[in-house]
Amino acid sequence: MLFTDQRLSWLLRRNFADQAFPKITTHYTVVPRESDSRWKDVKMERFVDEVDVVIVGGGPAGLSAAIKLRQLAEKTGQELRICLVEKASQIGAHTLSGAVIDPIAINELFPDWKERGAPLNTPVTEDKFGFLTETSRISIPIFKGMPMDNHGNYVVRLGHVVSWLGEQAEALGVEVYPGYAAAEVLYNDDGSVKGIATNDVGIAKDGSPKDNFERGMELHAKFTIFAEGCHGHLTKGIFKKFNLRDGCDPQSYGLGVKEVWEVTPEVHSPGRVEHTVGWPLDRHTYGGTFLYHLNDPTPTVALGMVIGLDYTNPYLSPFREFQRFKHHPSVKKTLEGGKRIAYGGRALNEGGFQSLPKITFPGGCLIGCTAGFLNVPKIKGTHYAMKSGMLAAESCFEAIMENPDSKGLEPKSYAERLKSSWIWSDLKSVRNIRPSFHSPLGLYGGIAYSGFSILIGGREPWTFKHGAPDHTRLKLAANSKPIDYPKPDGVLSFDLLSSVALTGTNHEGDQPPHLTLMDDTVPVKHNLALYDGPEGRFCPAGVYEYVPLEDGSGQRLQINAQNCIHCKTCDIKDPTQNINWVVPEGGGGPAYNGM
Repeated sequence: MLFTDQRLSWLLRRNFADQAFPKITTHYTVVPRESDSRWKDVKMERFVDEVDVVIVGGGPAGLSAAIKLRQLAEKTGQELRICLVEKASQIGAHTLSGAVIDPIAINELFPDWKERGAPLNTPVTEDKFGFLTETSRISIPIFKGMPMDNHGNYVVRLGHVVSWLGEQAEALGVEVYPGYAAAEVLYNDDGSVKGIATNDVGIAKDGSPKDNFERGMELHAKFTIFAEGCHGHLTKGIFKKFNLRDGCDPQSYGLGVKEVWEVTPEVHSPGRVEHTVGWPLDRHTYGGTFLYHLNDPTPTVALGMVIGLDYTNPYLSPFREFQRFKHHPSVKKTLEGGKRIAYGGRALNEGGFQSLPKITFPGGCLIGCTAGFLNVPKIKGTHYAMKSGMLAAESCFEAIMENPDSKGLEPKSYAERLKSSWIWSDLKSVRNIRPSFHSPLGLYGGIAYSGFSILIGGREPWTFKHGAPDHTRLKLAANSKPIDYPKPDGVLSFDLLSSVALTGTNHEGDQPPHLTLMDDTVPVKHNLALYDGPEGRFCPAGVYEYVPLEDGSGQRLQINAQNCIHCKTCDIKDPTQNINWVVPEGGGGPAYNGM
């Protein structure tokens, strides 16, 4: 068969397109089943169960809400069915935080928590704060009342605390279902939230039904409480449907990467809490580090770095900045002779008071990090998460008692309770500290303003704005300087894949990638062309990888979905917001042990 020049040119272009833009996204949220003949005869009915309250997420917020609801029911002699679904295979397996926690909320929830065996084993004994240069550390004094004053707090492995909360919830009669991912919000005819549906299982990677396909189940409730954590998958849709972000600043985020090390006894000081700012980050990149000494059976420390996702250089890699940090002389002396035993990462909210959305809507509410309750200068959110869950529980319980047969009600008293609580006053007092780092002086201006704000007790009459969303802040690669990161030495610093191996991450391999792209061509046409493929650097798990085309004519994006540790960074930082993180099959993801 003879080809005209025009026909040959078309075939070559099509071949290049097939190589450069292979079909990546097969998930039904992007590729509708209704238009897929392979689903034509598949039964799609779901089993339906009715409960009083559904809670999405088994972290500190969700479990505290569930516990408080059962406590109120028992106190008043009421029958109340509470169901909590959690996408992790076990309660606490997806939890990651520093973490130093203020016990104020757990004191309220369980005044006898010590007798109950709560794993708060390491009271803070010493606070240290410093500014790092490349070779030295300048100590900064911490005075009583400063954000870094941790007197009365505890160093914990938060996953263990969450696991303990799960045990308390089940003992009180909460129906706790780990391994079930909430995949869809259900609505009543009047538009109010009706409940959630769990994810389907048994779908092949190409989007077709397997022989073992099973439809998820529907959970209908009077109230649905969303406790998904930072940048929740379902909460994104709730924000849009009910315009919950109208009138507030865009949320700002950070990415925290963390390791746990067993260290030598002579460098171990249980209860010591260390924080630093400065090197290896430049003055225009917000971030800091932590090093916490735990009171575990073996000498153990937790260390990590948080980097604001409003950074501008597309060549920055949070993971590799953290690996470089461990070579600083002040850190190296603690880790030498030790052994790394765990790694993980998670995004966190940094917007604070200015970025708080409306927290109630017909049929439910938002609690914890889903709403954005984090005190950035204190680097603490667990006690706010727990308290917000308790306040929401009180409001939902009150509404159920007043309207026992109603559905789709809005727990409006929750917002009133929040504004009367220490959550509101705490976050308001530090509202300007994080956005002050956007001044032309960067880190130095932020530190100076923070000192001023603390000095006057956070009572300044003005409120700074956060400005543009994080995903809009990257500069073009042509206008940015590549960063030459040192190679890992395998002793203090490590490569990405050996780090991900420590997370215990596992996903069913034959399922549609849950890192969905609204347009499969955008990564190469836009992100690679303009920003030199930042996905390969901002992801702390090696999920996104640009690989050469077979004919050497360019690169294509490869998504290693099996590596995903559910940190949500890609959904936040992707310049075009083309990436939409959705839940994989329940039970997938990291299997953290006390992170």
